[in-house]
Amino acid sequence: MESSTTDASDKHLGSYLTLGLTVSQSKKRDTKFPKVLSLLASYLCRAVQKNEELLDTKSIKESTTIFHGKRVPELSIQLYAERIFKYAECSPSCFVLALVYMERYLQQPHVYMTPFSVHRLLITSVVVAAKFTDDAFFNNAFYARVGGISTVEMNRLELDLLFNLDFRLKVDLETFGSYCLQLEKHTTASPERLPVQLHCVKGSQDLGYNGGADEFCQSKLVRQSYSSHALQGCS
Repeated sequence: MESSTTDASDKHLGSYLTLGLTVSQSKKRDTKFPKVLSLLASYLCRAVQKNEELLDTKSIKESTTIFHGKRVPELSIQLYAERIFKYAECSPSCFVLALVYMERYLQQPHVYMTPFSVHRLLITSVVVAAKFTDDAFFNNAFYARVGGISTVEMNRLELDLLFNLDFRLKVDLETFGSYCLQLEKHTTASPERLPVQLHCVKGSQDLGYNGGADEFCQSKLVRQSYSSHALQGCS
């Protein structure tokens, strides 16, 4: 029994290392991104594209949620994930937890991830994950600046996600590892490269962030330094 348990743990640990979940704080300072960001972005992009095709053919019926914006954000999912990692300074494992929370939220009837909702779902899920698993985190006003939304909206999105998840945020190690493997297998099965800029609508930007927001976020990082540990076995 001990042998099988050890084998399973080693398998999961290997997944964490492959995904880059052990990136150090010093690497964060240099804005070097763990592999999990690109894998997650690719996974989300494909899910969004699939849902768009189904909606276009009227194969599925969508219900609008609080996460739907009025316009499609210009920033790609990949760049948005990198922005969150750069400024929010959450542990890389938060992005795996975020995927778990997103998929749990999407289990509601007629709720799908689209270009209008994926960015807000991502920032909110990462924020909830960071608060649940990391040793330290910022307040919602800061996360709102990172995500390009207002503090009021950030608060509303967080509450909606929490209530729809019934505040069940714990993810056991086996489930965490299965999501790591899912991201790896997805990329292996679909190696073709996606365009960096997905769903860019010229002249239309739903989420708001600019140089001023970047300077604000960067100054907060300079003033606040902390050690953030991931789930057991990932730090």
